[in-house]
Amino acid sequence: MKLSKTDILEALRTISVPGEGGNMVDSGAIKNVVTFADEVIVDITIKNPSLQAKKRAEVDIMKAIHDEVYEKAKITVNVKVDAPPQPESNEIKGKPIPGISNIIAIASGKGGVGKSTVTANLAVTLAKMGFKVGVLDADVYGPSIPLMFDVASERPLAVDVNGTSKMKPIENYNVKVLSIGFFTKPDQAVIWRGPMAAKALNQMIFDAAWDELDFLLIDLPPGTGDIHLSIMQSLPITGAVVVSTPQTVALADARKGVAMFQQENINVPVLGIIENMSYFTPEELPDNKYYIFGREGARNLATDLDVKFLGELPLVQSIREAGDVGRPAALQSSTPLEEAFEEITRNMVQEVVNRNTNLPPTEAIKITTMAGCSAVKK
Repeated sequence: MKLSKTDILEALRTISVPGEGGNMVDSGAIKNVVTFADEVIVDITIKNPSLQAKKRAEVDIMKAIHDEVYEKAKITVNVKVDAPPQPESNEIKGKPIPGISNIIAIASGKGGVGKSTVTANLAVTLAKMGFKVGVLDADVYGPSIPLMFDVASERPLAVDVNGTSKMKPIENYNVKVLSIGFFTKPDQAVIWRGPMAAKALNQMIFDAAWDELDFLLIDLPPGTGDIHLSIMQSLPITGAVVVSTPQTVALADARKGVAMFQQENINVPVLGIIENMSYFTPEELPDNKYYIFGREGARNLATDLDVKFLGELPLVQSIREAGDVGRPAALQSSTPLEEAFEEITRNMVQEVVNRNTNLPPTEAIKITTMAGCSAVKK
C-alpha cells in the first residue's frame, strides 16, 4: 500500500503534543513527514525534555497513523527536544525579602566552634532588646537551631499572604525560626547535592511569611562552600559575623572565612569576630580563668585583619546545657552570660549602624561558576 503524506498529516491533526496543547501539525511540532510505500518517517520537536513526554509523543503518533491511515504501517518517529535554557541549578534565584531591614550571616571557618549556639543567643538577646528577629538555619546537613529553640517537634503551617501560600516560621522566645530540620526526621540524614540544598533554601527564604524584621540572622554551615555562595547570590547580606575559638587550627579557618566575605567580587562587610570558649572558670574557683584553647587568639586575629573584635564568651557548662534543653543561656537574667551576650550584641548592632551609615547597600552577587571565588562576579 502506498501511504499518502496528506492522510498522515490529517491523522496527526487529531492528536496534540503532550503538555503543550494544540494539534501536532498546526502547532508546528511536526517538522517533516516522509513516506515510502507502507513506511512512514515522522520528525517531531517537543519542548518537554522528559523521557515520558518523548515516549508519549511517539506512541500517540504511531497509534493515530495505525488507527486513521493504515494499521500495518511501518512507522519511525524521530523525537527532538527543543527545551528553553535552564538557569544554573546550583543558584538560588530571587529578590531581596521585603520588610527585612538587616540580614546578618553568622559564619565559622570550621565546625564545632559554637556558631549555632552563638546565633541562637544573639537572636534572643536582640529580641530582648526590642528588635524583631528571625533566624534562618542554612546548615542544611546539620540543622541544630530547632533543638536550641525547643521547637524540634514543630512543623511550619501554610498561611495565605495576598493570595499566595507561604510558610509561617515557627516562633519561640519572640524569634521566628525556619530550618530544614522541621521537614526531616531526627534520625534522617540529609543526603543532597548542592542544587537540592539550594532549592530547599530558596523555599525557606522566599516562600516564607517573615513579615517585618529588624534582623534576619542566617546560621551558615561551617567552611566556605556552595551554600555560602548561594546565600550571597540570593540575598544582599548586610554584614557577616565570624565565630572562632582561640586555638590556632580554628583561627586558620576563621581567617579563610573572613577572606571569603572580603573577596573583591563578593564584598560583604565583616562586622566582626566573636571568640567562643575563650577561657574556663571552675564553679568552685570563680576568680580563676584557664585558657584551655589559647589566649586572645580571635582578638589578635581581628587586629591583624583590621576587623572589629565583638567580644568573648567563656567555656561554661550551662551554655551547653541551655542549648540542649532548648532555652538559650542569654535568657537567664542577671548572670555573667547574659551580660556577655548583651555586650557582644550591642557591639554587633553598633557595627551594623556604622556599616549602614558609611557604606552603600550590599548587592547580591552573580555566580557564573562554582569552581572558586575567583569566578564570582558582581
